[in-house]
Amino acid sequence: MDAYGHVNHASTVTLIEEARVALLFGEAAGHAGAEELAKGVVVARLVVDYHAPLVASGAAIRVALSVREMRNAMFTMDYQVHSGPSESDPVAVTAETLLVPYDPVNNRPRRMSDAEKDFLAAWRSGSNGA
Repeated sequence: MDAYGHVNHASTVTLIEEARVALLFGEAAGHAGAEELAKGVVVARLVVDYHAPLVASGAAIRVALSVREMRNAMFTMDYQVHSGPSESDPVAVTAETLLVPYDPVNNRPRRMSDAEKDFLAAWRSGSNGA
């Protein structure tokens, strides 16, 4: 937290990273045949907008995420960080990441498989992304 008791920028970025990792590297991705995402995805761009202070109180917060755009070799993920555990709690932070699937063996970006695209499509804005 910062001097005012707010969650600082680095910690906010870590919160959205943890939500992204839970989705892309978790069991659901593996069960959907999208296990390659866990082997390599790099953040090509990060934008964070602060709408209200996120107070470091130890209380639960909610990070909702969704996929906004998908192409063959990239996708954009959106985040809403709520100040409490409910979707009705105020949104303190919004963010977006441009993500690129990466081949760590050949050290270069790669195209997504159909299974990866299908998995991410289920998280499109307006789907079940939460």
